[in-house]
Amino acid sequence: MREMHIKARGKINLGLDVVRRREDGYHEVKMIMQTVGLFDHITLRQDDGEGIRIVSKNRTYLPLNENNLAYKAADLLRKEFGRKDGLLITLDKRIPIAAGMAGGSADAAAVLYGVNRMYRLGLSLEELQERGVLLGADIPYCLMRGTALAEGIGERLTSLPSPPEASLVIARPNAGVSTKWVYGHLKVDEIREHPDIDGLIDCLKTKDLKELCRKMGNVLEDVTIPAHPVIDEMKRVMLAQGALGAMMSGSGPTVFGIFEEPEEAAACAAALRKTRCARNVFQTSFYPSGNGSVKYAKEREENV
Repeated sequence: MREMHIKARGKINLGLDVVRRREDGYHEVKMIMQTVGLFDHITLRQDDGEGIRIVSKNRTYLPLNENNLAYKAADLLRKEFGRKDGLLITLDKRIPIAAGMAGGSADAAAVLYGVNRMYRLGLSLEELQERGVLLGADIPYCLMRGTALAEGIGERLTSLPSPPEASLVIARPNAGVSTKWVYGHLKVDEIREHPDIDGLIDCLKTKDLKELCRKMGNVLEDVTIPAHPVIDEMKRVMLAQGALGAMMSGSGPTVFGIFEEPEEAAACAAALRKTRCARNVFQTSFYPSGNGSVKYAKEREENV
């Protein structure tokens, strides 16, 4: 197999709680991760040269060297299995960058999956996740995808039922946020209100979309919103346009709104563009759970 085309899907958080700051500096979290339809397109091609080359079709400011997570993912497996032949990685970025949607982690997960198949390395999903967490806490989830409870630093995953069908509006302002900065400024002992993660899980089990939206919460908003008030402005627009719920994803600054009807989502997207508070606006949907590894494999085979 000389070439593969892979969809690296982004994520949002339906709930994000930080339990404590560990002695090693990492934060212990309890959050519900949800894959969405928005994706980067990754192409892997065996090259006639040697080593790894990485190019970007539409984001020239990305690091196109060993500092890119996609490069690191390929390099990790190639070194382990002694591969020295040429590999070209082409990135077509659609997920907003530095926006709380795990775009870089999704790319790395896609490359781990693709390199494993391209070279017939025979690694299972669990074995890929064990290697992925060495590069980033979100990578094991991005390999799994669907709906999941993430605990620990994000690497302990439990599959959950998919939320009911809904339309999403995802908006990103003209700002980037450093996850490291947000967690560095988070004072865990001063968190005023923790989201009801267990209650959110119950809503997923009962397929109660309205109650799910009422229970959504993200403790990182208390850090990111004061630094970027436009996040709150986008949330207000979404709620005014009929969103059942609107929240910042991850460390931000991306905001998503959940709508029962696609027509409502389309009207909200248009309203956001008119306000000019959002640099990027997307209308999409939840990407469903199920057997994550099988779904991932089937999609990849269809795109090879």
